[in-house]
Amino acid sequence: MRKRRLVVVGNGMAGVRCVEEILKINQEAFQITIFGKEPYPNYNRMMLSKVLQGDTNVERIILNDWKWYEENRITLCTDEFVVEINTEEKWVKSSKGRKAGYDELILATGSNPFILPLPGIDKSGVMAFRDIQDCEAMVEAAKKYKKAIVIGGGLLGLEAARGLLNLRMKVDVVHIGDYIMDRQLDETAANMLQKELEKQGMNFLLKKNSIEITGHRRVKGLRFSDGTWRAADLIVMAVGVKPNIKVAERTPIQMNRAIVVDDFMRTNAANVYAVGECAEHRGIVYGLVAPLYEQGKVLAAYLGGEVSGGFQGTVLSTQLKISGVDVFSTGEFMEAEGNHAIKWYNGINNTYKKLVFRDNKLVGAVLFGDIQEGSRFTRMIEKRMDYRELEKEINGAHEQADFIAAMADHEKVCQCNGVSKGTIVEAIGKQNLTNVAEIKACTKASSSCGGCRGVLASLLDYVQRHGAAEKQVKESICACTGADHEDVIETIRQFPCDSKEQIMQRLKWKNTEGCERCRSALRYYISVHSGTNIEMTETKQADGTYMVAPRMYGGETSAEQLRLIAHVVERFKIPLVKLAQGPRMELYSVQEKDVERIRGMLQVSVPIEGGSLQAVATCAGIHYAKDAMQDSIQLGAKLERLLESLLLPANITLAVSASPRDEAYVAREDAGLMGAPGGWELLVKQERLFSGLTEDEAIAMTTALVHIYRKRAYYLEKLHEWVTRVGIVAVREEIFQRKFRMSEEKQKIVTVGQVEG
Repeated sequence: MRKRRLVVVGNGMAGVRCVEEILKINQEAFQITIFGKEPYPNYNRMMLSKVLQGDTNVERIILNDWKWYEENRITLCTDEFVVEINTEEKWVKSSKGRKAGYDELILATGSNPFILPLPGIDKSGVMAFRDIQDCEAMVEAAKKYKKAIVIGGGLLGLEAARGLLNLRMKVDVVHIGDYIMDRQLDETAANMLQKELEKQGMNFLLKKNSIEITGHRRVKGLRFSDGTWRAADLIVMAVGVKPNIKVAERTPIQMNRAIVVDDFMRTNAANVYAVGECAEHRGIVYGLVAPLYEQGKVLAAYLGGEVSGGFQGTVLSTQLKISGVDVFSTGEFMEAEGNHAIKWYNGINNTYKKLVFRDNKLVGAVLFGDIQEGSRFTRMIEKRMDYRELEKEINGAHEQADFIAAMADHEKVCQCNGVSKGTIVEAIGKQNLTNVAEIKACTKASSSCGGCRGVLASLLDYVQRHGAAEKQVKESICACTGADHEDVIETIRQFPCDSKEQIMQRLKWKNTEGCERCRSALRYYISVHSGTNIEMTETKQADGTYMVAPRMYGGETSAEQLRLIAHVVERFKIPLVKLAQGPRMELYSVQEKDVERIRGMLQVSVPIEGGSLQAVATCAGIHYAKDAMQDSIQLGAKLERLLESLLLPANITLAVSASPRDEAYVAREDAGLMGAPGGWELLVKQERLFSGLTEDEAIAMTTALVHIYRKRAYYLEKLHEWVTRVGIVAVREEIFQRKFRMSEEKQKIVTVGQVEG
């Protein structure tokens, strides 16, 4: 069988990481050719500043050496870039005239430095800071010249300036903004960073607009719009980057700011994909290594035929060490209208922490000096955690050992490479690792930006002191109590008649009134685990009104239902009607007094504390969907009617696709069924639970999964998070047991009916 031809345009971090993931899935599936415009194998571009600063050399930042390409039978064309792509005939042509045909094409062309179009830009001594050759040119310049200007006070500019200082040059950093790193830090953290860098010898010229590079053949200085001038022998441009999409511009491939891709990194051209800084996903071009690696993993799964939920975007975070100073930012960290911030400043230890909230939910964070809580805050932002849960915990001082012990095993220590605490602890124990360098080599943690090196050191110290099997500190429901979810569930089961207040007393709640999160969790657990139905309050929207969603069973609707919805919208003057994932039609800004009346007119769902089945998506069905093997619409409607009234730990969406083409995007939803020649397959995200199911078995297995999730998961824990925590094998066994019990009960009912008859 002929191997499929895979061509990768770009030998950078994103493209080669995708190839690494493909090789993990199937080493024999592809004949791989990679084009790289530099004369080097794949290297860590984020470590260029370390090379410039003299902390390391080029050999040490190589991620995959020449031998790796040879061992994996990859054709690497270095110092050679692609100049033409033919998407109809499926071939690319290189700058050296090489023509390579492809079955699958990955564009990973990265980005180019943005060069300000100033008069004098072509003079000798003006350069960018983007690759190894730029580093080498700066090192050579520093041997002859002593005065440098770096234009750009962002991360790249500061790293270049630090390197030039190490080369014993005098350095001015010119920045047009009010403060440095204004895209990654707030003003307080930026000012703290500037003071530290000034101590190291950097000089800053802020609010400066460059208008001309002066000199004859070689640069002599830089002129500004305010009439001032600064001498320089070397000018380094570090004002940003732009996606490198030139080779795609002459093709039918859709582009906006970058090459437009879907959740599986597919372009609009058949068999053409894009990852990295040249790709635009849902309007966002990512420049950080963690989401780029995730894109590569998603694309590898797609090309390898594995089920994947696709790339869903990510909370952007920056965790880096700049010239010996640790800084971190994540989410929406700037203060704006509607946002509120809590700040902590320690002048003695020179540390700063800011948490930003909107509608009392954590949306962003900035850390300076001590960044070890960064990954935890990112996770809290993803969960939209309430500020009252954090207030007591954060105001109290914690020992470093307590912080490390409190981290859950699944928490990511290295955001760039997705390495969790549990993976690192296991590696330390099994491999008997004794230093950070060994951890890095074994797990890849800290091998990209290096910002998590301090956490690795603390984690290593903790394991060496306490052992890898040391019992974890429990993660409480919120800051109001030391009780975790299992404590609460067990207490409710022991005392099923107790009220919410009595349960809180038994567990010695520190805050006797509780907060929004723990009160809601208690109401949910009492309703599910005590047999006592407690009315769950409906969730208000940000403006105090409600959202309702008409049920469209299996995604199917009719002219009659649509006319009725239109009548409700007009009668109650509903200002916003939108289509949402699911599929769902959502009606916003419903007044509280109108909710029950609309319930009576429409079959609707209203969001409540906790969650419910949002909707069941289906494809076009047995009569219309291409390659359909099963009746998806009928099955989806049955499932939705069976599960619509359940109170669940968190909202879930299901999908039913009639064939493996997955036109209903089962892999993107929380769970779903996919038609196959041998029957239905039940999946949760990327995990296949069962195959070869009849329609009745598919319904029984899916409803069992949802019911078990309802009983076993923690409040607000997503379905796939619960499956990951419990384990896929345990979930399968529980589903089998539940199905067996239901079959026995059904048989008893039949038998009794026969006797009575």
